[in-house]
Amino acid sequence: MLVIDAAEIGKALTPALVIEALREAFRAPIEVPVRHHHSIPRGPDELATLLLMPAWHKTGGYIGVKIASVFPLNAKRNAPSVEASYLLMAGDTGTPLAVMDGRAITLWRTAAASALAASYLAKPKAQRLLIVGAGALAPYLIKAHATARPIAEVEVWNRDVAKAETLAAQLDGSLKVTATPDLESATRRADIISAATLSTEPLIKGAWLQPGVHVDLVGGFTPKMREADDDCVRRASVFVDTRAGASKEAGDIVQPLQSGVIADQDIKGDLFDLCRGVHSGRAREDEITYFKSVGTAIEDLAAAVLVCSRVKG
Repeated sequence: MLVIDAAEIGKALTPALVIEALREAFRAPIEVPVRHHHSIPRGPDELATLLLMPAWHKTGGYIGVKIASVFPLNAKRNAPSVEASYLLMAGDTGTPLAVMDGRAITLWRTAAASALAASYLAKPKAQRLLIVGAGALAPYLIKAHATARPIAEVEVWNRDVAKAETLAAQLDGSLKVTATPDLESATRRADIISAATLSTEPLIKGAWLQPGVHVDLVGGFTPKMREADDDCVRRASVFVDTRAGASKEAGDIVQPLQSGVIADQDIKGDLFDLCRGVHSGRAREDEITYFKSVGTAIEDLAAAVLVCSRVKG
């Protein structure tokens, strides 16, 4: 059995490879049970989360499961907020094939899912990207979006401006990457807004959105978490990664549904619909599009299979 660490995963993958692996996975016959989501109290100020995410090919192929933990206060401990391990097995025998760094798999596939959605929903000539949040996922999102669209300028906003400045300095190379302290102005300039935070209060205001912008919401994974306000939802064509996951777990979808801001039929499509051609995605140049992801085990399985094949090869 292979043991594959984050460094090996990084050498094996490129954003383009993962985006296309995910596109094919959403077209494939893969079984994905609703993930197990367990809240674990850890003191008066922290609620940790344990996630179990299985998936398997219906016709042989592979079986995989990710075990992940989320500890929101780990940033204060100088530790990652998300940790995970991934086990990949043969689909015809159940034989373990590889165990790999699940956190690295998560970073790569989450960013690729956003870029996959953007390939259908963002303007083809989108050049200005705003990243909201300067955590571990931010550089992956930048590289993935720049693969899907001709991004030339990137602005990074974070509550702690110093972290945004550090990230911008690390990435300022082929792309122009700068930190901004003004979220509203940066939102008004952006062609794509990609938010990856653990916020429970909306950061992005619908009143700031310009015609044609694509909003990509990545961070919130519980019904209480929120990155964009109701006006964003009202003004946009709404898409999700999976209807079952987003309508149950994503505060940016669950809360507007519960309050009546949107109804189930207002969700125009998910990644299955987009990748299979059921929905063509963006319809107009001035259309505001809104994509909410909470993650799905399909993405983990696709990325893990890709890693295993390239490491073995």
